[in-house]
Amino acid sequence: MTKPIIHLFSILMLCVSLIACQATEEKEAANNDTEDVHTTKDQGDQAPEKIEIEGVAHHYHTGDSIELTALLDEETEYEHWHWYSRKSSKDQWEVVSGQETERFTAEATVDGLEIKAVLFNNDHEPYVQSAPITIIIDDHHGHDEESRQIYQGYFEDDMVEDRELSDWDGDWQSVYPYLLAGDLDQVFEHKAEDGDMTAEEYKDYYTIGYQTDVDRIVIENNLVTFYQNETEISGEYAYDGYEILTYEKGNRGVRFIYQLVNGSEDMPQYIQFSDHNIFPVDSHHYHLYWGDDREELLEEVTNWPTYYPSHLDADGLVRDMLAH
Repeated sequence: MTKPIIHLFSILMLCVSLIACQATEEKEAANNDTEDVHTTKDQGDQAPEKIEIEGVAHHYHTGDSIELTALLDEETEYEHWHWYSRKSSKDQWEVVSGQETERFTAEATVDGLEIKAVLFNNDHEPYVQSAPITIIIDDHHGHDEESRQIYQGYFEDDMVEDRELSDWDGDWQSVYPYLLAGDLDQVFEHKAEDGDMTAEEYKDYYTIGYQTDVDRIVIENNLVTFYQNETEISGEYAYDGYEILTYEKGNRGVRFIYQLVNGSEDMPQYIQFSDHNIFPVDSHHYHLYWGDDREELLEEVTNWPTYYPSHLDADGLVRDMLAH
């Protein structure tokens, strides 16, 4: 009788073990289902959009620091935050690990990345959320070797193409006032770290280069407007070809030239753009030369008034300059 009893007991224990395993698997599956629901719930899709996200830059360069703050314009005791991101509207929102306060920090690596903030109540239910914001990465001149070479002034003649004045459409501000105010000192200190001049020498060099009394330029539909000493003058310009210049260091640049065809007699007969690009592309900043003698203007290489989009503040200008 002993062996049959032992055999029966073994079968019974095996059944118990199988039942326990099944119960464990069912519990794990239930937990997974709960986590999926929890993750979906955490996205806050049904929560009202009452959060504003502050600190979003117009654009970033690869590797820039993203620093955001979620602002709620009402008093609340809740302090449980989650931040979510997705690469496009076709993707699912994913919680960003380690971001559990109203402040968000990350490195800019994905162009078009969407980010939103959700604040939870004490029952871990979404209370309010923000509308998604989009991270735009624009490295202007690219990271490939050819783009870097062109930006530094090394290219073949047959690579140069004609450009329309619309490449410079926009509202532009001179950076000269920012230099005078000391806002660009960080840029000169950065240049001195790897350059052949001191920060003060770089500042002196750029003071001569940036100097101008035309604080703002607006370009639209071939019409160029100068804002100078509280006066406004405009003129219509037509394309007059380009010139390739060779500098003392051996690198080269291209001047894209436009001639006055209609407008104020106080506007220069010629304006010449140089923005480190050599074919059609929307410009992100440029150096501008102007005067009434086309050939004489090509000899000017020490004073190059420089313009960036007017929406940039001092911090935005510094960030953009440090990226080049």
